[in-house]
Amino acid sequence: MPDLLQIGGITDAMRERLEAEFTIHQTKRYDADKITHVVTNGHDGVNPNLMASLTNLQVISGYGVGYDAVDADEAARRGIIVTHTPNVLNEEVATTALLLMLSCYREVLRDDAYVRSGAWEAKGGAPLTRSADNQTVGILGLGRIGQAIADKLAPWNAKILYHSRTEKDVPYTYYDNLTAMAFDCDVLICITPGGPSTNKIVNRDVLEALGPQGTLINVSRGSVVDEAALIEALQSGALGWAGLDVFEGEPHVPQALRDLPNTVLLPHVGSATIETRAAMGDLTVDNLLQHLKDGTVISAVPECAHL
Repeated sequence: MPDLLQIGGITDAMRERLEAEFTIHQTKRYDADKITHVVTNGHDGVNPNLMASLTNLQVISGYGVGYDAVDADEAARRGIIVTHTPNVLNEEVATTALLLMLSCYREVLRDDAYVRSGAWEAKGGAPLTRSADNQTVGILGLGRIGQAIADKLAPWNAKILYHSRTEKDVPYTYYDNLTAMAFDCDVLICITPGGPSTNKIVNRDVLEALGPQGTLINVSRGSVVDEAALIEALQSGALGWAGLDVFEGEPHVPQALRDLPNTVLLPHVGSATIETRAAMGDLTVDNLLQHLKDGTVISAVPECAHL
């Protein structure tokens, strides 16, 4: 059987299907020259030195939509196909973005603590919160998930603005300048890919433009936001609230972020439901099995679509 290198964890269902077709190797014990396929995830990816050592590598199958931890251009140059799991997690990540937005607007964590502490009984009703209806929402990265977020916002009567590399044929307002968009919106939702081109694109200027009544939601990559500037803005009141599912050095989260009362923090669970993770696992394995069958894959990343 062909040799598969496993980087990171896989589910029991994935392992059962893969063991029927591959000899699976862990990262510490394998013969680099024998490895033809790799299964990995968006966080671990495949580091450049490892990729260079796998001289007979044909496919890198990624569990997740993000693939910035793999040098897809170098892989394509070498004829290695990189795949990911788009579309199957669009709705779930969009739901998580709205969950974070609503939690910030309606102060869910504060009011939960208010009830648990006995303050409701002792002091009466909690302070008022803000309505999430009729807000101007800026979306950074109007791809498949960004569009799903816009669709889910429709019943809330949101006005949608967006910033992306190019203007799209959509009924929303396009901004070619992110800071200008942040100035004009009530909440900024980040769902752009990670990587060098978006590193810290949400900087101090963007955060200050969003303002003391503004809310930042990040369900993309921690690298997209200047975390030090974000902490400073939240502490000073230059930014109102932040709902974060991703962090710059995750799983480490700065104590300053954890201590702030105007944050809602999740452990990178945007797609983490039983149903969605099962669909992601199925597609990750399907890409590998289809390549064994006929040399093609189902969901190559754009850089490798021509291979």
